[in-house]
Amino acid sequence: MPTDVFNLSGKVAVITGASARGGIGHTLALAFAQQGADIVVSDIDDAGVEATAAGIRTAGRATAAIHCDISNPADVEHLFLEVDHLFGRVDILINVPFAFPSRVRPHELSLDAWNRTLAVSLTGYFLCSQQAIRRMLNQATGGRILNISSIAGSSGMGRGNLPYSCAKAGVNQLTRELALEYARQGIRVNAIQPAQILTPGLKNQMAAMDPHMAQNMHDRFLSGIPLGRMLEPGDFIGAALLLCSDAGRAITGVLLPVDGGNLAMNAGGSILWPSD
Repeated sequence: MPTDVFNLSGKVAVITGASARGGIGHTLALAFAQQGADIVVSDIDDAGVEATAAGIRTAGRATAAIHCDISNPADVEHLFLEVDHLFGRVDILINVPFAFPSRVRPHELSLDAWNRTLAVSLTGYFLCSQQAIRRMLNQATGGRILNISSIAGSSGMGRGNLPYSCAKAGVNQLTRELALEYARQGIRVNAIQPAQILTPGLKNQMAAMDPHMAQNMHDRFLSGIPLGRMLEPGDFIGAALLLCSDAGRAITGVLLPVDGGNLAMNAGGSILWPSD
């Protein structure tokens, strides 16, 4: 077995939701470029995804930035046709985007808000995976799909999270089912489950809030993260490289929490002892 099992030279990755104003997608795109992959990045934020592509070029890898709303089948088809034209193969797909409606109680949630959340956060993952798998099967060299799920897909969150949590639970099962369907063809499908991440968007949201309210939100997040800090996009590089490289060649159908210990902690528990 080679020692450079994390090396991605010769691989072509497609990363959706990769705007530089996002978080995980941008960070993983730059990290995968450093490992030798050529990368097609997409987003609905054209300026943001162009900035990510510029970073990939700086790393010396080939890239393209393509506008794509993954909830739109025509956009997804266009994205992968462009990949065909530019690179002629797909070795890695990373599904990142999500939609989150305004927080309301479930009985007040509109059908449009429900449908939009699932369209982006679940159906879009299916559409992109379907296109990637068709190409991976034709290549006969296998492939890797990584879905960015959430701890919300494995435990109830409350506080207006219903459509998002349901979508992420669907992503978890999509991951398992695709992993089983295509394991014999060498296509590995896994998911990462983050807890709360200090993305640029969340930082901006908290900066615009009343300081007391922002502190309360921060403290509430930390109460569920035993490591005692919010997560950063860079915390996901190692897990993503493991699941998308030869280092993880025997791993498929896995839902990997990268959550600071959140899912390991009973909801009624605490990291504090009575004497603390």
